[in-house]
Amino acid sequence: MTGWSTKIIAMTDALGNLVRFTLIPGQHYDTVGVAPLLEPADFGGILADKAFDVHWIVDSIRAQGACVVIPQRKNRLDRRPFDKALFKARHLIENFFCKLKEFKRIAMRSDKTDRSFSAMIYLVAAVINSR
Repeated sequence: MTGWSTKIIAMTDALGNLVRFTLIPGQHYDTVGVAPLLEPADFGGILADKAFDVHWIVDSIRAQGACVVIPQRKNRLDRRPFDKALFKARHLIENFFCKLKEFKRIAMRSDKTDRSFSAMIYLVAAVINSR
């Protein structure tokens, strides 16, 4: 997936530290990169925005016994309870991306290969955690 348009789909822990991520082409929907992140892991819940309100994602999270905190799209027929107070903690992932983009090499996508770009993301995440 070489090119200048790349999306980073990431999962952070409750403190906003990177747990895992995947790279997808910029022209794809965000949900394309979610499956590798949802592989069996030890998490109590997933906080995400409306873009991730898809049946297979919600079902996968519930199958692992985790709490789903994703606002529902207006056209969803099967409504589920939504914890607005818990959803406010989603700012931690946004903060992580802001910190990540402080590094010019990440923001400008300077690396030519996905492998080197991924390595740079891991390195930057380590620097962010050490602050």
